[in-house]
Amino acid sequence: MNNFTGRKKDAAPLEEAFQELLKAYRLEGKFREKSLIHDWSSLVGKTIGDRTQSVFIRDKKLFVKITSGPVKREIQMNKSKILRLIEERYGADVIEDLVCL
Repeated sequence: MNNFTGRKKDAAPLEEAFQELLKAYRLEGKFREKSLIHDWSSLVGKTIGDRTQSVFIRDKKLFVKITSGPVKREIQMNKSKILRLIEERYGADVIEDLVCL
């Protein structure tokens, strides 16, 4: 039998270990921002995702460049719903506002 003396007795699941690492290096906020940008299309759906040219975050504001006028109006009308969805999934402190470009 191999004896692994360098390991903890109870190995932490990978996700938990990753979260501890992010916390230790104070990267939680940046990781959630990058996750939000990456997940934008799946968050808002295929129609909006296909008409999104770029997504970025600056000063706790999510900037979304949309190529379609009607889709841009749809986002503006549902802004509070989208912000609530983002808050539920990524936390309240990730972004404070959504700006359509």
